[in-house]
Amino acid sequence: MGKGGWQEFSSADALGRPEGKPAAHSPRSQQRVRVQRTKAGKGGKTVTVITGLELGEAELKALLKQLKAAAGTGGTLKDGLVELQGDQLAVALEALGKEGFRPKQAGG
Repeated sequence: MGKGGWQEFSSADALGRPEGKPAAHSPRSQQRVRVQRTKAGKGGKTVTVITGLELGEAELKALLKQLKAAAGTGGTLKDGLVELQGDQLAVALEALGKEGFRPKQAGG
């Protein structure tokens, strides 16, 4: 290793994830899904944010597509959160309920 001191993560093995099965997702009815309206950081525009979804990337994209179609609006995925344009609280709660989730309204 030479001069330079102690390095805990110096080997490639230390940076890897432990081997084994990937984490299994909770059943949809047991996930803590929250639906909230917010304007924070959106330039005064209202967006509906859905948090707590434990789904893979492909499943999230499919769910986003269904939610956008149900609401008739645009939306996006950002850091595992689903964002729908506008105040789509009631539409999102109903659509998520039909998909087997038990969503709750969060915030005001």
